[in-house]
Amino acid sequence: MNEEIKFSTSGFRSVIAGGLTALNVQRLAHGICAHIFENPYYGFEGEGYQRHLKEKNIKHKRPLVIVGHDTRFLAEQLAKVAANVLSANGITVKFAQSPLPTPVAEWALLKDGAVGAIVITASEAEYYVGGVKWISFYGGIANNEVTQDIENRIPGETSNALKMSSSDYDYLNSAITIFDFQKEFLNYLGTVLDVKTIKKAKLKVGVDPFFGAASNYFRPFLERHGAQVFGLHEGSDPLFGGKIPNAGPVSLEELSKLVVSKKLDIGIACNPDCDKFGIIDNEGNWVSPNAISALILEHLVKNKRMTGRVCRSVITSHLLDQVAKAHNLLIRETPVGFKYITELMMTGQYLLGAEESGGIAVSGHMPDKDGLFTCLMMVELIAAEGKTLKQIFKDFYKKYSVYYDQKVSYPKTETQINNILEQLDIKAPLTLNKTSVWRIDSTDGFKFILKDGSWLAVRPSGTERIIRLYAESRDAKVPALLVAEGKKIVDSFS
Repeated sequence: MNEEIKFSTSGFRSVIAGGLTALNVQRLAHGICAHIFENPYYGFEGEGYQRHLKEKNIKHKRPLVIVGHDTRFLAEQLAKVAANVLSANGITVKFAQSPLPTPVAEWALLKDGAVGAIVITASEAEYYVGGVKWISFYGGIANNEVTQDIENRIPGETSNALKMSSSDYDYLNSAITIFDFQKEFLNYLGTVLDVKTIKKAKLKVGVDPFFGAASNYFRPFLERHGAQVFGLHEGSDPLFGGKIPNAGPVSLEELSKLVVSKKLDIGIACNPDCDKFGIIDNEGNWVSPNAISALILEHLVKNKRMTGRVCRSVITSHLLDQVAKAHNLLIRETPVGFKYITELMMTGQYLLGAEESGGIAVSGHMPDKDGLFTCLMMVELIAAEGKTLKQIFKDFYKKYSVYYDQKVSYPKTETQINNILEQLDIKAPLTLNKTSVWRIDSTDGFKFILKDGSWLAVRPSGTERIIRLYAESRDAKVPALLVAEGKKIVDSFS
């Protein structure tokens, strides 16, 4: 088993030219090849994949894999390394003609019945970090069982397997097909979104793809369907303008100013690989993903007449529960990590799955999060309502309670993190903010739910050595108080 190439909840990530090198991508691609040919469930001849193909009425003589990349430094070149290894091992490869959003790779995989997809991306990480995402045949980021299997199959740096393939990244094997996924996906969006209503609304939309893969999708779709588009950061910059490309309020300050100065109806944004979203309302305010998730659920039920169950991560707002309950929809809570939501979405019973960090999946689209689709659905929502986003939320909160939240992170050593979790398990607080703890949820870390419905969650990050604190309440003052008290508890244990 290789100790240096490890998957986190968001795939394999490392510093570009540090841990993420052409050689390591080559090694990882060989591990993926072995997984494809040998895994008894997820592999090409595996029980799960073959059942999947039968259900879709698709047949493949050889394994098919989609390969693409975002706009990060060396992403295209490293994608070529991976594609060449796959092709040299007898796997059919469709290589993206242009930067490929992760959700588009997932959609193409499901449409074509591919055994998997590789996207060279580090999502919203800093510019100097790169990564590799492996998407399994079911259309979602690889689960723990899959990633562990791949890790076990990765060859060492001196393996003979590496001598039979090249880590050069300036060419593509002649057997590899270069494919225009953008054209297909844009056409598909026109069939699942209400483009007639969008066109009739004649909206003015600000877009910020943050120098990422959304550049080839936002403007073409919106202009094709009658919207006037005002863009930022639609060019190429592997440094992401010197900011962390996470579609949060700080990174989207320029989009906020654009919306106000041009009097736009909405501002939409995605991180570089488009799995998460950011929304700016018509007055230039960044809107929390928690609020967007609840509003989209309302839109799906009210305007699109859809129904089904709802799932959310343990730290996602209980506002979603309130909307689900109003429409008699069952709701289920999952650990943090969208792969857990994906597993539920795959059952076909769930209408919507959401996480607080900006990931939403919708029934009938795909089981994993899609920032592109979420942004365009918000445009559809405004067009359908015929009101400003500010007014839509005003009406929404006449029906539902306003929830306030706060999230902070504190760097800790691995030893400190383990000690904090052990101590919380032994000495869990019985009161917080002078209020009794009603219930403790240990689904993922510790979530202390108070009698008034407020809550504080403490959990370690799945990708970094930090402890995160989350708090929510219907009282605007309470989240900050809960976080402050949570910090005292965490510091006393570390």
